[in-house]
Amino acid sequence: MMQHQISILARFRPEVLERILRVTRHRGFRINAMNMGQSTDGDNVNIELTVSSQRPLTQLCAQLTKLSDITEVEVLQQESRLLRTQSAM
Repeated sequence: MMQHQISILARFRPEVLERILRVTRHRGFRINAMNMGQSTDGDNVNIELTVSSQRPLTQLCAQLTKLSDITEVEVLQQESRLLRTQSAM
């Protein structure tokens, strides 16, 4: 699975986080970590997501950009990680 870190700048609205999480889930991405903080002007919010999926990140970024309250989506980091699973014995 690929793990990606993205930064999202959005207008501060009560429903914006819910929309971001819904789009992320519907596009087949798992959220591993999230950090959110209000900007100094109080009108915007900065959200950093660490997500993982086998799907291309460009698909998620394109869908997030289409949301009306999203100002900017930026990819901060991409890395490949093998996730190992243990079978029960």
